[in-house]
Amino acid sequence: MTDQIDYIEFPSINGTQTSSFFQTAFGWKIVSYGPSYSMLDGAGIDGGIDQTPDRVAATMAIIRTEDLDDAERRVVAAGGVITQPQFDFPGGRRFHFREPGGNELAVWIARK
Repeated sequence: MTDQIDYIEFPSINGTQTSSFFQTAFGWKIVSYGPSYSMLDGAGIDGGIDQTPDRVAATMAIIRTEDLDDAERRVVAAGGVITQPQFDFPGGRRFHFREPGGNELAVWIARK
């Protein structure tokens, strides 16, 4: 399926404490992808903990698509504002945007 929320990112000022909290409170497993990013396992939806300096300020839903350029055109046409242009990351490529109500989201495509 395309254009569905399939990932959620939690920004954190201390990824170790956030990871420990989720593990203790909910039993989720944590998979480390280096010193500033970890993936959640067992949360019911894929997700991550981001403690990079340029992380977003609030929890962010991420929408998977099959055509990133088309999704970007649709976002802009609907009144969304691009907050971070398309960029590569280990799992694929994505961009961030703010919808007219102020929420920041991302759209991504898996690397082929």
